[in-house]
Amino acid sequence: MEIYTPDWVKHAVFYQIFPDRFARSQQPRYRVSHSIPLEPWDAIPTLQGYKGGDLWGVIEQLDYLEELGINAIYFTPIFQSASNHRYHTHDYFQVDPLLGGNGAFMELVEECHQREMKVVLDGVFNHASRGFFFFHDILENGPYSPWLDWFRIEDWPLSAYDGSQPANYAGWDNNRALPVFNHDNPDVREYIMQIAEYWIKQGIDGWRLDVPFEVKTPGFWQEFRTRVKAINPEAYIVGEIWGDSRQWLEGTQFDGVMNYLFAAPTIAFSAGDRVVREYVEQQSYEPYPPLDAAGYAAKIQHLLQLYPWEIQLTQLNLLASHDTARLMSIASGGKDSPMAEALESVKLATLLLLTFPGAPSIYYGDEVGLFGAIDPDSRRGFPTEVQWNREVLDYHQQLIALRHAHPALRIGNYQVLFAEEMLYVFARQLEQEELIVAVNMGTKSVKARFEVSALLSRPSQVLSGSGQATWSKAAESSYLALELPPRSGCILGNP
Repeated sequence: MEIYTPDWVKHAVFYQIFPDRFARSQQPRYRVSHSIPLEPWDAIPTLQGYKGGDLWGVIEQLDYLEELGINAIYFTPIFQSASNHRYHTHDYFQVDPLLGGNGAFMELVEECHQREMKVVLDGVFNHASRGFFFFHDILENGPYSPWLDWFRIEDWPLSAYDGSQPANYAGWDNNRALPVFNHDNPDVREYIMQIAEYWIKQGIDGWRLDVPFEVKTPGFWQEFRTRVKAINPEAYIVGEIWGDSRQWLEGTQFDGVMNYLFAAPTIAFSAGDRVVREYVEQQSYEPYPPLDAAGYAAKIQHLLQLYPWEIQLTQLNLLASHDTARLMSIASGGKDSPMAEALESVKLATLLLLTFPGAPSIYYGDEVGLFGAIDPDSRRGFPTEVQWNREVLDYHQQLIALRHAHPALRIGNYQVLFAEEMLYVFARQLEQEELIVAVNMGTKSVKARFEVSALLSRPSQVLSGSGQATWSKAAESSYLALELPPRSGCILGNP
């Protein structure tokens, strides 16, 4: 079976935005209220407080994102909800009024598309919320509600708020705030399909699907794909699946998944024994124990063999998200300060991210060195400009520009050339364009000489980073001698 995935994703650099925390509009706008008691923007976030970020604020920051090199945005949920993260959906057809409502969103889509930026929304279709109007009808009318079969009601009475009583209905992860849809009900299925179609028709460029593995109804995601792609064949469908995703990536369901199988070894290699275990042990990925170059190569080669190449090119690769601690904190030894070791880990992991096949995704604020432990701390307000780490920002900007400039870094073949101790070297090849990426994760300078038989040319010009490269020939073989400073990386190309 031939697999087709959206071509634009292969050339995208995504930026993940948590709308309540990225930007609050500085312009006079219509607001639900001008006196809502919001949390201070710079205060450590709480589980339930709002900071007041909105979609107009995102519009006002599009120049910044464009300058960074971003050409696609993934938004965590934006629909009406009674939670700052908006995974507790009230109405799938209404953008939350605190974010500016449907009008602000349509203005945002238009502004993004004028800049050739794509917009992907978060689809929370496994569960709704206690405030979702069909479920609320059940709470009001009990067994007389016409919507009983939309959810998994187990007994009576329902207890939606009193934790001392059994909920008597299925909630996601046993959370009574999140009643699970009965996807076996054809009306539920059709309702969700119509939501997906509606927003694609409104101009969005794809869906990121929340916990799609929880939906067990046969054929559900196949129909979802068919109906979305019938409207826009180039729409991107990406699932939140943390592990081996082969059953969803055979070409009839998703175009990719959030690639935590890339994140985990990349963090384990770049941060090593500096990983703060308490920040990662409760998550569904394992960026530990530390990896050396050979261990990292084995993980990456296994990952690249899991899925067809067409799928590899549309994976959503990441180092952090709203569900994880931020890498700056993970690698910091638990200290909320710009330690040199944490900065090095972030830069080296970012180098690996932006030179890997698939679409890289940057979690808002990571590009300016934002700290954040586990939720809700990982959802801090985007820092003011005086708080930015310019070294990290410049590094992101440079690498994103290189990725855009070199097709081989986006869709070229990936081949490991050398992996010993803490030195990892690989090539990206596309027709006549060949680049070499080398990283020294060790704390000492490293020299190595090895045979390279897979390349037609001899990339030796340092396009990014620091290091020295010398080519030589012995008999019929070409050898590359590399010298890299400690905790550093470089990209080699041809003039």
